[in-house]
Amino acid sequence: MKNLRFCFSYLFPAIILALLTPSSVAQLSPSENRILFQVQKLLEYPQALQGWTRWTNLCFLPPSRSLKIVCSNGHVTELTIIGNKTSPSSHIPKAGSWTSLQTLSGKFSIDSFFTDLTKLSNLKVLSLVSLGLWGPLPSKINRFWSLEVLNISSNFIYGEIPSSISSMMNLRSLVLVGNLFNGSVPDLQRLTSLQELNLGGNKLGPGFPSVGKNLVTIILRSNSLRSHIPPQILHFDKLKVFDVSSNEFFGNIPSFLMSMPSLQYLNLASNHLSGNLSVNVACSSSLTFVDISHNLLVGKLPSCFGSMSSKATLLYSGNCLSTKWLKNQQHPSSFCKREGALAVMPPAKNLKNESNSGAKLGSVIGIIGGAVVIAGLLVLLILIIFRKSSGERSHHKMDKPVANKYSASASPRSNGTRHIPQAMKQAALGLPPYRIFTSEEIDDATNNFDPSNLIEEGSQGQLYKGWLRDGSVVLVSCVKIKQKGLPHSIMQQIEVLSNLRHRHMVSVLGHCIIAEQDHPQTTSTVFIVFEHISNVSLRDQLADGRKREMLKWPQRMAMNIGIARGVQFLHTGVAPGIYGNNLKIENILLDDSLNAKVSRYRIPLPSKSVHNEHTATNHSTNNAEKEDIYQLGVILLEVITGKQIASSSEIEEMKDELENGSSEATSVLKSEIDPSLRGTYAYESMKTAVQITINCLSKVSSQRPSIEDVLWNLQYSMQVQESWTSSGNLSTKL
Repeated sequence: MKNLRFCFSYLFPAIILALLTPSSVAQLSPSENRILFQVQKLLEYPQALQGWTRWTNLCFLPPSRSLKIVCSNGHVTELTIIGNKTSPSSHIPKAGSWTSLQTLSGKFSIDSFFTDLTKLSNLKVLSLVSLGLWGPLPSKINRFWSLEVLNISSNFIYGEIPSSISSMMNLRSLVLVGNLFNGSVPDLQRLTSLQELNLGGNKLGPGFPSVGKNLVTIILRSNSLRSHIPPQILHFDKLKVFDVSSNEFFGNIPSFLMSMPSLQYLNLASNHLSGNLSVNVACSSSLTFVDISHNLLVGKLPSCFGSMSSKATLLYSGNCLSTKWLKNQQHPSSFCKREGALAVMPPAKNLKNESNSGAKLGSVIGIIGGAVVIAGLLVLLILIIFRKSSGERSHHKMDKPVANKYSASASPRSNGTRHIPQAMKQAALGLPPYRIFTSEEIDDATNNFDPSNLIEEGSQGQLYKGWLRDGSVVLVSCVKIKQKGLPHSIMQQIEVLSNLRHRHMVSVLGHCIIAEQDHPQTTSTVFIVFEHISNVSLRDQLADGRKREMLKWPQRMAMNIGIARGVQFLHTGVAPGIYGNNLKIENILLDDSLNAKVSRYRIPLPSKSVHNEHTATNHSTNNAEKEDIYQLGVILLEVITGKQIASSSEIEEMKDELENGSSEATSVLKSEIDPSLRGTYAYESMKTAVQITINCLSKVSSQRPSIEDVLWNLQYSMQVQESWTSSGNLSTKL
């Protein structure tokens, strides 16, 4: 009896605990139990999931920083697993350290992983952090029909965010920080329950995502977003945290941001935001953190900043603000005006290629884990890829003043080769791959050089129209070259051909060489295959009265910038630069989208002998460069005035009229502009374009600007025009 009382005294608490504990919590369904063990296996037994046996009651594991499992009614409702794999963002500066230690092995399948995981259909909270997941996020993610919190941070997931996420109507929190997502964010306006959106540390962009008005937290920092701050943010009454730092936002900071009633944390740092802050704006009393540093802001700080709480944080260095505090940490106002003008031009990006590069990257990462023997070589490959990507992301900022204040001195050049900016190399995206044609393909394309296909015959040879076997129309230029030496030496001369590819040039698609040896001289025929532009020239477009009426100032400015970019590529995008390009308005072709393309530019091939050509090129490079600038000025003159120019005397006469008009009253300058542009341009935009045109037409060649100066001022003119247009000033009258 005594022993019985002793046993009962020990068993009674356990019995009471068992009675008070719902059996549904104590016992997980066998199917979901198996799923958790499968998750353990697919995640390759991370430290947080080690030590499990078939006797382990997974619902009663004590929660820790790295693991939390919550069960209800025999189902898992919350699963949080935090590993120790390093996120991609920490490896961008040092891509070579990206090894299989940070990712799951090549055997890992993200599709299989989520196929199993979505069978936990009662999950409300899912957090998978720093586990080395890689691959594109499957669209089946929306099978978590009751999920409220989704956190897949600090992994290596690439590609676009699947649009199926927009059907997860119960989501309150979506956190995808520190992955490799790119492309546009799907429309999330239907997610009316969504309160937290954190997509920081990816490559998303360029547009601001469409989201619902009930959000409390919006964090989009460190992406590739390029837009204005959307005005609809004004209606987000519940918004407390708004962080879009380290992107490429441009334009003014809306004055309503500071006075939003619920906003507590505002971070706009490291963008291209410009203009004046509203001095008299009222700051919200709830605002405790504001960071507007490292933008292009000018003027004074809002007066309400001085009355913010002493506990509030205010950061504003790295702008051009006129403030007595941190004055030594501000740029001169001219810096912000220059950089702001450059910032408005959209970058050349190809999101599809970016997605493809992400896919390749994921494959490489997977192979690293599965093939240990060649891991060292693959790490080296990743290092090369990332260095290349880093180079493509970097921009070369041109520090130039406005047209009438710039230095006209020639930009320095190195002898021989020069650095070619990656942005220029990327400008050929969309063209078919460069290729070497066979002589049979050239014969077929031109129908054995049928005279009916001959377009012209000039100093650089004959130009034929042709049709490739895939049906595409091309132009074939035939150039004969005589030289001393072996036939293979000509290869060094035509190496530049494969680089003559740009969206604002009639680009080279390939070539063919036929060499005939007649010792001691070699005669080589080079066939250069160009893309064919089927639309009219800019001269034809302006000569046609009806078509000229359609070309308002914004369209003409886009063409001017395109032409300047084509010339810039010829001057600085190939090594050595190509000058003396016979720039004429009739040689500016317009494609079906009215995109301007420079044609008939100089092909750097020797016409007589390599020696003579080399000597002549070195002797006349500087003069030829300045002659290109003058000819570009003539084109700009015709675009602005709408008049055809037939002689050099007309150029001087029209230039003088513009110059006098720009220094007189506004009405005087307007009288010299093409009448069909009336009501479609901002005066300051036009005046900037006129001034740089006048500078290009300077009689003294050394006083003509560089192509970088020209391009900068045209971009600045476009920025002024866009600001004017967005203010509702654009007239619809012809």
